[in-house]
Amino acid sequence: MANKNEQELTQIGNTVQVNGDIIGKTDLRIAGKVHGNVQIDGELILEKYATIEGDVKCGLAILAGAIKGNVECKGKVILQDNAQIIGNVKADQLIINEGAIFQGNCEMNNTPRRSKEK
Repeated sequence: MANKNEQELTQIGNTVQVNGDIIGKTDLRIAGKVHGNVQIDGELILEKYATIEGDVKCGLAILAGAIKGNVECKGKVILQDNAQIIGNVKADQLIINEGAIFQGNCEMNNTPRRSKEK
């Protein structure tokens, strides 16, 4: 498998609509519309006017668009100020910027937390 600097990036343009599931081992940038589930091993970048109607599984998510479905990430989910998620989120971390909309439940992955030493 390629290292992060050589990771492949797949892009879905703002005039493209995908009807069906997307599965891959790549990073994915979506500017258009997806009606189906998205399952990728890499990073998901959802542009401001992009939408996904389906469940999402990825390594990391940087979201500025809208998702109607559940989101599960191995790493962080970052909701930028225009982002909207209607569904549940499971991730190591959830970062919600001012202006983002999140309607659902959040479950944190079972990762070891650093304890404070006294």
